[in-house]
Amino acid sequence: MNYSIAIYGGPYGHQASHSAYHFAQAVLAKGHHIQRVFFYHDGVYNASALVSPPQDEVNLPQQWQQLANTHQFELTVCIAAAVRRGVLDANEARRYQKPAANLAEGYQLSGLGQLIDASLESDRLISFGP
Repeated sequence: MNYSIAIYGGPYGHQASHSAYHFAQAVLAKGHHIQRVFFYHDGVYNASALVSPPQDEVNLPQQWQQLANTHQFELTVCIAAAVRRGVLDANEARRYQKPAANLAEGYQLSGLGQLIDASLESDRLISFGP
C-alpha cells in the first residue's frame, strides 16, 4: 500500500510528529511504501536546521531526514506556512532579504498542492496533529 503522511504539529511542542514517525516506521516495516510526508502549520518546524535538542533527547527532524533518505520518500514543507514561521530555503531567504536560510537538508519547500497530490496519488493519507 502507498501512504502519505501530513504532520500539523511541531517536533517538540506536540506529539504529532513523534507519533507520525513511529507510524512511518511501522508502515515501512510491514513492506508498504511512503510517497510523501507533508509538513503544515507548526509541523514546518520539523524542517528547521536550527533545531538543537539536548543530547539525551531525540532529534526528531534528523530522524525524519534519515528515514526519508533510507526509504527514498519526500519531505515536503508548505512554503506559505514555513515562510510565515521563519523556515526558509536559500531562495526564500534572498527573496525576503533575510541573512540566512535554515531549511534542513532533505526537506523541500512546496505549495499546498503537494498535499492535494498526495491525497490523490496515495492509497491512504494519514494526518497527525492538533
